[in-house]
Amino acid sequence: MKILVEVSARHIHLSEADFKKLFGSDASLGVKRNLSQKGQFLSDKKIDLIGTKSVIKDVSILGPFRKDTQIEISLTDSFKLGVKVPVRESGFLDDTPGCKITGPCGQIEIKKGLIIPKRHVHLSPESARNNNFKNSQNLLVRINSKERSLIFLDAVVRIEEYFTDAVHIDTDEANAAGIESNTLCEISGTEWI
Repeated sequence: MKILVEVSARHIHLSEADFKKLFGSDASLGVKRNLSQKGQFLSDKKIDLIGTKSVIKDVSILGPFRKDTQIEISLTDSFKLGVKVPVRESGFLDDTPGCKITGPCGQIEIKKGLIIPKRHVHLSPESARNNNFKNSQNLLVRINSKERSLIFLDAVVRIEEYFTDAVHIDTDEANAAGIESNTLCEISGTEWI
């Protein structure tokens, strides 16, 4: 099956309570543009992340609000912040580090929620059925680029009615594979020979 590869740059999902502390009680999470996954959007607002070693400025906020604040960065970003960050699926925040977050109206410190997102595949139920893929299954992702083709292992499948078929990888992975705009990849549940 061939689907689009989308590069997930560093970003944050905020709880509404944390957003209000950072931007003020009257602020709203405005939409800059919609993302490919239905209901998800890039906000018009940004925050700064403060680690033990340095600061990463102007980090994008994705909406809508979530129950828990979650920050998704690359391994390279974790080195810059000076924080050891585990690779995790979205929402699996136990035993993850936190950091300080600064907005125009204040600063908060979260105790957990900083992750390197595990590469994953968004699929509609129809696409999953047609290809015999199951939720939480690990797939192989083959990217054929001009100079740096490679195969990623362990891309976890997520299946939801509202999903648009796409593979999500972080910026480190995209750079390793030489990803360009509108790159397609192949996904498979079995080894390629």
